[in-house]
Formats: sequence, structure tokens, C-alpha cells
Amino acid sequence: MSISSTAQAAKTLKSIFIAGMAATLLSLPSYGQIDTLTITFTGDVLLDRGVRQRIEHTGTEALFSPSIDSLFQVSDLVVGNLECPATRIQQPNFKKFIFRAEPEWLDCLKQHGFTHLNLANNHTIDQGRKGLMDTRDNIIAAGMTPFGADTTMKAASQPLLLAIKPRPVYILASLRVALENFPYLPLKPCPSQEPMDSLIQRIIDLRSKQPSAVIIVSLHWGGEHTLKPAYQQRMQAHQLIDAGADILICHHTHTLQTIERYQGHYIYYSIGNFIFDQERNINSKAAVVQLTVTSDSLDVHTHNIQIRKCTPHITE
Repeated sequence: MSISSTAQAAKTLKSIFIAGMAATLLSLPSYGQIDTLTITFTGDVLLDRGVRQRIEHTGTEALFSPSIDSLFQVSDLVVGNLECPATRIQQPNFKKFIFRAEPEWLDCLKQHGFTHLNLANNHTIDQGRKGLMDTRDNIIAAGMTPFGADTTMKAASQPLLLAIKPRPVYILASLRVALENFPYLPLKPCPSQEPMDSLIQRIIDLRSKQPSAVIIVSLHWGGEHTLKPAYQQRMQAHQLIDAGADILICHHTHTLQTIERYQGHYIYYSIGNFIFDQERNINSKAAVVQLTVTSDSLDVHTHNIQIRKCTPHITE
């Protein structure tokens, strides 16, 4: 090869490398203004049972109220807990409550502002492991990011980088209640269920490597239809904060539970439902949590909501 040909080849390789690096940087999560990031967290999103009937009668648009849309519009990220598989695969597990949503309904969540959907709960595997993986694929196809479930337990339990500006923001999701009639098989597709001591160590390691990062923990746990966490939950929540977590935003009980401030950090033991069909007063009162992140601060705001006919409304 001639010198000119070699130089041209080197120039071409350099261009490919630069283009590749640019594409990688562009693919990293970086939302909002450089100095401020706003993240909104919702509770359980169910798209079956009574909500399915509501959709069939009024369409998916009826699931969003103007007050919620207004909140989502000023949020850089919106994170929800998807309390059902969204798949055409029908391989129902043998259990009392079995859910399944139509994949096309995910588009409405995206259109109204959802960016990330948590799968670390006890219903995303209702249609089997294939249904769980298909749900992940369908969420990605709808333009959102799934987390909290993957091809193995190790992959499912990895911290997700939500954003890199104005500083790194991570979320760790974990299911803390037993899966009905599903064995613990960490090498198979599953939601995150790693042991608590492993989760604590993961946070310690992450804090050590990223001292300035915001670390959010989202647990699916607690006794259903209760208003206060169990003693063990409080002890574990404190351990997670002591390990380096900045805030816990959790769900599963279908109720708005105690909001605790421990060592200067908020612990939301359960923020309750969001899009859901339970009509009792204890189940229809819930919260949405909004975080404002800057390079040196983390502000937390609680929006109280009331769910009417499956649709959440801000009541504050």
C-alpha cells in the first residue's frame, strides 16, 4: 500500500472512530437543561381488569387528566411501575390475579410523557418468562426504557443510569415479595430479586465509584392495603440510606404509606397506585414524587393525587 493510501485509510478510520464516539455520547441519557434535571415518579400502572374495560369504552386518552399532563410536561423524565406484562403472549401463571395488557397501549404512556417503566414487580411475569421478555421489547419499541427485569438476575439488578447531567443519576429497582409459583432461577429471565445484602453492597460500591451521583432505590414491597411499613422494612430502608442511597421511592401496597425523613433523606415506603381500578378510598389516594436535581442539590416535592375511574388527578 502506498503512503498516500495508508494516510487515507488512517484518516477514514479516524473519522469512523470519531463518529462512533459521538454516537455513543449521544446515546447516553442526558435530559433537560445543563444545570437542572426534573424527574417525576408514579406508582402502579395497571392496564388490565377494570382499566381494560375503561380503555375499551373510552380509549387510552381517558387515563390521563389535564393536571397530570401538566406535571409530566415540565418533567425531563417520568418513571412508572408497570404492574402488568404488555404482550400478546398468553402463558398465564397459576395464581389468583393474572394480568396482561395489549402492547399498543404502551404508545399512550409514551405520548403522555412516560420515559421509563419499572418491571421489578410481582405481575410483569404473569404471562411467563417469554411474556416478560416480550414486554421489555415492546416497551423499547414504544420509545421508552424498561428496567428491573432482564435475561438473568445479574442483568436485571444492574443500576440504570437515568442521566449524566447535571450529575449522574442512577436508579436501582428490586422486587422484595415472593413470586407466586415461580422458582428463583437467577440464570433465567426474571425481575430483579437479588438478596438485600447484595443490594446494599451494590449501593456501597456505586457510591464509592460515583461520590457525587444521585442514587434512587425503588422497591416493590410491603403488606398490601396497609398504611404503615413493617419494622423490617424500616430497618432495611435505613440500611439502604446508610449505604449511600439518596432516596427510596417504593410501591406494592396499593396505598399511600408513611413518608419518613431519615438522616436528611426521604423514604417513600409506598406511593400507592397511579393508573388503577381499585375504588376504595384507601386505594384511590396516592402520590407522585418529583425530584429536581442540580449539581449540588436534590429537591423533593410530593404531589397528592386522587384516582377516579382509573384516572389520577392532582389534588393539592
